[in-house]
Amino acid sequence: MDERDTKHENLRQEENGNDHTDDITNKIAIWRNVENQHKEKQMINPFSEWEGASHRQKLDKDDINYARPIEGSMTAIRGQMAGERISGEIQTLIDNVRLIGQQDVDGRYYVRFGKLFNHYVSVSNKLVGILMRARKQGLVNFEGEMLWQRRDDHVVITLLESS
Repeated sequence: MDERDTKHENLRQEENGNDHTDDITNKIAIWRNVENQHKEKQMINPFSEWEGASHRQKLDKDDINYARPIEGSMTAIRGQMAGERISGEIQTLIDNVRLIGQQDVDGRYYVRFGKLFNHYVSVSNKLVGILMRARKQGLVNFEGEMLWQRRDDHVVITLLESS
């Protein structure tokens, strides 16, 4: 090996050594970031046993984040996805009431629960829950707190004007 080849080999080793050092430095920085985030969460966790952690976090019902998951957390993402799924199921309910129901003189669609239940068997097994959610959102109206198959087959379900 001549002098020029030796210099190239030394440069290559130095570069590889620096890359390895940089890689380790980056991994250490990433780990410290994860460690700091965990420590911050533990410090506000009322159930944490860490020294200095806040064991009596004051909750304010007027706070806009009260009873809400941390923004961007997996809990928040799952909640948003569930809300979108339920909204889609409510829209399917409304579409089915329009499909099999009748219109009254005001132009609102209505259907009896028994007919909707029998039709909905092929659509979903969550009819009563979706009806209750739709009523809570002001999209449908019906008598009673809960609807039961056979007992409430005669109950009229009406789509409200906003739906």
